[in-house]
Amino acid sequence: MASTSDPKTDESAKSPQKSVYKDADDGRQRFLLELEFVQCLANPTYIHYLAQNRYFEDEVFIGYLKYLQYWQRPEYIKFIMYPHCLFFLELLQNPTFRNAMAHPANKEVAHRQQFYFWKNYRNNRLKHILPRPLPEPATAPPTSTPPALLPTTVAAPAPSPATAAAPSPMQYAIPPGSGLAKTDPRNASVDRRKRNRKDG
Repeated sequence: MASTSDPKTDESAKSPQKSVYKDADDGRQRFLLELEFVQCLANPTYIHYLAQNRYFEDEVFIGYLKYLQYWQRPEYIKFIMYPHCLFFLELLQNPTFRNAMAHPANKEVAHRQQFYFWKNYRNNRLKHILPRPLPEPATAPPTSTPPALLPTTVAAPAPSPATAAAPSPMQYAIPPGSGLAKTDPRNASVDRRKRNRKDG
């Protein structure tokens, strides 16, 4: 009697299973290396160096730049400290930009524009962040007499019997020439020094 066996199990037994490569550190070293490289792209001088050394002529390197666009996703972008690198990474997908960065003049233009962005970034952001002042309330319509022509002296009201009995604070003022001069705290230390010199 012939043994009936499943052909699928026979094929799986004959063909070796494909082994999936796994990093020993669960991809930590690769993550750090790619993060460091992506952030280097924030420097136009480094991009110029890559263009001068013909890295942008290598199709494998161009594919690597396309692969690195995953850093724009929210779960990875939080690790980026220099956000200009993502801007330049996007520009590097364009072959015209890659060829232009081989020239020193274009590198200087990119570097200068980056500097101006940093210089004015805080002020430009504050324009949008700081709250704007509230609009002033509507003022009453002016009267027929301008305010400058109004009388400046106002007659004092007649004293009431209750306030007339109260003593005036001017009664306690020191009369001039009484010898009881008001002490000035700024001059007190000077007088003390003069007295110390006389005593010594």
